[in-house]
Amino acid sequence: MDNIPVIDPTSALQFIVNAAAGSSDAQAKRQVIEAALRAAGRRGDVQFCSPAELTRVSQQAAARAIVSRTAVVAVGGDGTLNAVAQAAHAAGCAMGVVPQGTFNYFARTHGIPVDPSEAVHQLLRSTPVPVQVAGVNESVFLVNASLGLYPELLEDREAYKARFGRSRWVAFVAAGATLLRASARLRVHIEMGGRSRDVQTLTLFVGNNRLQLQQLGAEPDDTVAGTPGDGSMGALMLRPIGTLPMLGLMLRGALGRLGEAAGVERFEFQHMVVRPTLPRGRRTVKVAFDGEVTTLRAPLAFRVLAKPLYLLAPQPGESGG
Repeated sequence: MDNIPVIDPTSALQFIVNAAAGSSDAQAKRQVIEAALRAAGRRGDVQFCSPAELTRVSQQAAARAIVSRTAVVAVGGDGTLNAVAQAAHAAGCAMGVVPQGTFNYFARTHGIPVDPSEAVHQLLRSTPVPVQVAGVNESVFLVNASLGLYPELLEDREAYKARFGRSRWVAFVAAGATLLRASARLRVHIEMGGRSRDVQTLTLFVGNNRLQLQQLGAEPDDTVAGTPGDGSMGALMLRPIGTLPMLGLMLRGALGRLGEAAGVERFEFQHMVVRPTLPRGRRTVKVAFDGEVTTLRAPLAFRVLAKPLYLLAPQPGESGG
């Protein structure tokens, strides 16, 4: 692994916080980061930015990290991690994570503490290790990507969080509201492993994170070499069902037994092309990846990327919180 970046401990780490610089929460994050840096005798630049500035700021920080042989560190939830990962992966610099999300699948998978202070202290002792990332068209994702019902679920969840606050219970209630009104059937042509087929589904969910699939009770069978997040990705397809079966499906998912449900197909792959049937004149489809919803031009090419992300991860024997 000759391409693993070398970290110069005298260089300032590039912290990126997706927050308004003047907020009390942002200042609390700054204090946690600066206290950990002082305790370790290290330097760091803490940059606050709005969601609209996140891509640009991440790219600039990654460029500085390459020149000064340091790392760019994402402080935030899935969307922040994804934006910083896009920039770090493209530049080839190391990336650190201080998780601030609800589920934190990426951080937990790689042994990174969910407590911010512990996460900063640990990343200062960590070295870059290559980890698998996935791609859909030109976009990188760390945890999951999907089309169909799931992007709608995420949009509903954000609306519920804005009204009722951020918690797993709010996320669960929002999911229920989305599922109960689900009706649109997605027609897709799938090409994978030299074979192709046409299917109807409510949602196609692609997972690059074994922990998330395990907690859903939906980890696919070993159909290709490797396991999700370690050489392959896992996919779930939900076939169209009625309202009462949908309630049962939601309950199974909450209990980690989604894989037992009828109408849920699970499989693994390394490369898959999805061609959705779209209205005449429309060429884009709504796609969610790592908690963010956007539109991408069809067809959609999902693949395990040959180039890894270099993550500041715990040393062997250390465990995250």
